[in-house]
Amino acid sequence: MEDRIETVLEIVLLAMVAAFLGLRLYSVLGRRAEQEEEAVPQRFDAEDKPAMARPAAPAALTPSRPVELDGVMPAVERGLREIAAADPRFNLGQFLEGARGAYRLILEAFWKGDRETLRELCDEDVYTSFIAAIDAREAAGHRLDNKLIRIEEVRIQSATLDGKTARIALLFVADIAAVTRDADGNVIAGSLDDAIESRDVWTFSRNTLARDPNWLLDETDEG
Repeated sequence: MEDRIETVLEIVLLAMVAAFLGLRLYSVLGRRAEQEEEAVPQRFDAEDKPAMARPAAPAALTPSRPVELDGVMPAVERGLREIAAADPRFNLGQFLEGARGAYRLILEAFWKGDRETLRELCDEDVYTSFIAAIDAREAAGHRLDNKLIRIEEVRIQSATLDGKTARIALLFVADIAAVTRDADGNVIAGSLDDAIESRDVWTFSRNTLARDPNWLLDETDEG
């Protein structure tokens, strides 16, 4: 009987020792794992992603981490850093992804004559130019049946901070199938079977002090 009691006491004692060691081990490794998995906050990662910054982005442009901008001129990189310093929500990767989306939206809105969308995405001067072209097209009884096949490349051409206004010019290289139809739907120019390369330089701007996070198209040119 006494031997059985001693055996039980030994088992209980060993269990207590094992539990104590387990807790000590968890307190060390558990804390270390939590520290290693904890996300490091980045100053220029936007908390609220703006309309032109929906997709997930690569590394943000931060002063504490080197910026990987292959092929970008020093003046462009300097301009991007100035914009990032003036606008805490600026994220280069998100901006570029958003610009790709804006390029598609604006082109399709122009082709369809969607004035409301153009008003939301363009500044006053660009909007006025687009509307004049749409009015002339409609007056001639023509409509566009264009299609953006793919965006081959988006390249930063320039980046500047003028006072509180940030401007970034992008070269878009895209394949577009263009067709013009008359009022009866007959093709009078172009073909949907043959895409042509389009090279456009679009400049987007934003007031870095504004609460509105959206960038607007404020200039267009041929690349």
